[in-house]
Amino acid sequence: MLVGYARVSTDDPNLQLQQDALLQVGCEHIFEDRLSGATAERIGFREALQYTRSGDTLVVWRLDRLSRSLKDLIEMVALLESKKIALKSLHEMIDTSSTSGKLIFHIFGALAEFERNLIRERSQAGLTAARARGRKGGRPKALNGDKRALAVALYNEKKHSANKICAMMGISRPTLYKYIKASLTDTK
Repeated sequence: MLVGYARVSTDDPNLQLQQDALLQVGCEHIFEDRLSGATAERIGFREALQYTRSGDTLVVWRLDRLSRSLKDLIEMVALLESKKIALKSLHEMIDTSSTSGKLIFHIFGALAEFERNLIRERSQAGLTAARARGRKGGRPKALNGDKRALAVALYNEKKHSANKICAMMGISRPTLYKYIKASLTDTK
C-alpha cells in the first residue's frame, strides 16, 4: 500500500500541490503536517509511521518534505528500513523498494559520512596550526592578570559594591565572582 506524507512550513499553508501529486500516484491515505521541518515533533509523520505496515511504501513529494538534513534523512530511511517500509520520493524519483534506490541511499550515506570526516579533519588541522603559532582556543580573558588582581582587591576591601567594580572594570558579575573564586583557590 502507498501511504503519503505531505508537509508545509508555517509560512506556506498550501498543501494542495503535494496532495494532488500523492493522490495521482495512488496513495490510499495521506498524512499532513503544517510546521517547520526543523520541528522534531511532527504529529502527522508520527501517525504515518504508526499507520504504515511492513511492505508498505511511504511516499513524499520531495525529500525535503521529510527531512531538513542529509544525516536526518538517512536516519529516517534506516528507521523505515528497520520496519520494512520503503520510501518513495516523487520529485527525486528515488524508490528504496528497488535495488537501485537502496544503492542511491547508501551512496548518500557514504557521502554524508565522508563530508563529516572532512570537516572534522579540517577543524583539527586548523586547531593544530593555530596552536603551532602560539594561539590557544577559547574566548579571550576579559582582563589581564594585573587587572584581575585589582578587581579582586577592590572586592576584598569592601569599599565598592560588586556592581560598581564591574562597571569600572567593564566585566559582568559572574566574571568578577569567577575571578574571586579563582583567587581563593590560588591562595590555598
